[in-house]
Amino acid sequence: MSLFDDLKALGVDIDEGVGRLGGNAALYEKLLGSFKKTIDTHYVGLDFDMDDYAAATDNAHAIKGTAGNLSITPIYKSYTDIVDLLRAGQPEQAKAELEKILPIQDEIIECITKHMNA
Repeated sequence: MSLFDDLKALGVDIDEGVGRLGGNAALYEKLLGSFKKTIDTHYVGLDFDMDDYAAATDNAHAIKGTAGNLSITPIYKSYTDIVDLLRAGQPEQAKAELEKILPIQDEIIECITKHMNA
């Protein structure tokens, strides 16, 4: 299967993402590499400080924005909730949401990595 087929199977709205770029699939694929870098540099793990979660909020917001721009829907939806929960002072609930999305996020990143290194 192709990168786009594999990502579609993981819930990524490839058609919408490519459409946002005027149909430029090559640019979309390149930006998927940038998404991987965003995850690497703004990673939010379950071990964020429960008393000072400003960095987790900032990192989650960066991931949310990049995922939204590329229509990486499962990650976008979860990180939207995570950001909202952190901003509402509900870090425990944010961690619960993060716990649900991290395995899916890992699958998406592994898919991108596999195809880009092939």
